[in-house]
Amino acid sequence: MRSPQSLRNGGDNTPSPLPRIPHHFHSTLSVQKLRRFNSLILVFRLAAFCFSLASSVFMLTNSRGSDSPRWYDFDAFRFVFAANAIVAIYSLFEMGVSVWEISKGTTFFPEILQVWFDFGHDQAFAYLVLSADAAGTALARTLRESDTCTATNAFCVQSYISVALGFAAFLFLGLSSLLSGFRVVCFIINGSRFHL
Repeated sequence: MRSPQSLRNGGDNTPSPLPRIPHHFHSTLSVQKLRRFNSLILVFRLAAFCFSLASSVFMLTNSRGSDSPRWYDFDAFRFVFAANAIVAIYSLFEMGVSVWEISKGTTFFPEILQVWFDFGHDQAFAYLVLSADAAGTALARTLRESDTCTATNAFCVQSYISVALGFAAFLFLGLSSLLSGFRVVCFIINGSRFHL
């Protein structure tokens, strides 16, 4: 007669011919795909960091002398500087999170919080830097039509460069947002941040 313990464990004590597969099994190919995906996000975040930091530096150093206009005298240029500085800090943080995820294989925050944090902040900061650079473009064009740019052309050129670098930061932040959106969709459908 079989004991209650043996009935609870499947009837008899003979080992199963099929190996048990862990619940979170990842093949080597799947792990490589996940690492490549995370590396691509890291590249986009690095590019967003570099362009937003460069935009902030160009705007911050855009003063030519006592008779030249200063960037902080214009609200739109202050907005360009602040938005790009915020995006640079955010991108630096997200680069650290990406490096953590690539090296450790886990998210920095709990997975559900991480996917929504990345997607939400990517969206918000992309729109922030886009609106700032749009305002900066409008002001730079207005200054170009006035006497300001004829007297101090270098000020206007550097303003244009700063705004253009901000648009490049927006482009790479937008690409990061697409990938973080893909991770959100995968999490909603599969319960995991990446479809393996």
